[in-house]
Amino acid sequence: MNCQIKKIFDSFPKLILVAFFIGIVIPFPAKGQSPTPENMVLVNAGGFIRGVDADSGKNNSDQTKVLKEKLPVSKNSFEDESPARMIYLSSYFIDKYEVSNAQYKEFMRSTDHAAPAYWDHRHLNIPKNPVTGVNWFDANGYCRWNKKRLPTEAEWEKAARGPAGLTYPWGNTLDIKKANFSKGNTGKKMVTTAIDSYPDGKSYYGAYNMAGNVFEWVQDWYDPDYYKNMQNVRNVKGPQLGINLGVPGKYEEKIKYGQKKVIRGGSWFAPAESITTTHRFWNDPMNNSYGVGLGIRCARDIKENSGMIARTYYMDALVEMGAEKFKRAYTSINKALNTNPDNTEYKNLKELIKKRGNL
Repeated sequence: MNCQIKKIFDSFPKLILVAFFIGIVIPFPAKGQSPTPENMVLVNAGGFIRGVDADSGKNNSDQTKVLKEKLPVSKNSFEDESPARMIYLSSYFIDKYEVSNAQYKEFMRSTDHAAPAYWDHRHLNIPKNPVTGVNWFDANGYCRWNKKRLPTEAEWEKAARGPAGLTYPWGNTLDIKKANFSKGNTGKKMVTTAIDSYPDGKSYYGAYNMAGNVFEWVQDWYDPDYYKNMQNVRNVKGPQLGINLGVPGKYEEKIKYGQKKVIRGGSWFAPAESITTTHRFWNDPMNNSYGVGLGIRCARDIKENSGMIARTYYMDALVEMGAEKFKRAYTSINKALNTNPDNTEYKNLKELIKKRGNL
């Protein structure tokens, strides 16, 4: 088990811990649930560990000062990823693949939208490879045109690391055969690969290339202290505004100053440090040319039925009971019963919470 998850769950009674993991790992279909759209994957409702603790051992101390300044890792690299925390999300769909050049071409034809940067670059405009050189507004416009939206940063991370809190989409060990990222001076030309490449590197939920290939825009503004200061842990949407980064100056410097949007996942030219599931990086929302590695992955809401909503409250009650927060657990299980009053499992848990919490 990942050390961060162990730290969070060490105090949980074994029975509750097992029940919790059954709840988040095994999908629980609900009658009337929306069918998964083509080329999307379902991410079930429930909790996941977001972020990485500062004392987890993950660091960039082995990089020289020059390398740190040169490579695309956050200014406060790894400090902006902490603390690790349990976050709860409703169910949603996310694209199985990054948006391809062929798909983006249809968007351009349909809307007369301008071509992205590097559209005519012969190594980057291969139809089945991911579109690159798009800014945040391009990405947002494409997703809206396709009746989708950009994922939140929390949704992106859950889809990438799964319920077990993995360091990489495939596990906790770096494997150069499972992602397209910069592997140093190997003599091979670095370039994007097809959106369905590296099938062994797909995430727990089945999403491809969430590590490497192209960075992916998300909805959220960037704030390096957001994880430390946030209060809400359910369906988090990120800060209302980003913080100003950089300094104002000449015209060519202005794009480096101001509020930034989050990009995730690393890219074909980025180092291994940037392809972890927790790594946060940022870019100006108007910038479409950062390292020719800015791409798109969309998400879509699910209209949850009462069964899925009740199950989420039930899972909350399990977690809160395991943390000995019995009053909160009692509130959650009552919400589950208000939605599904005849569920015997929920009734039994309510009695157990009352007994253990002396309520």
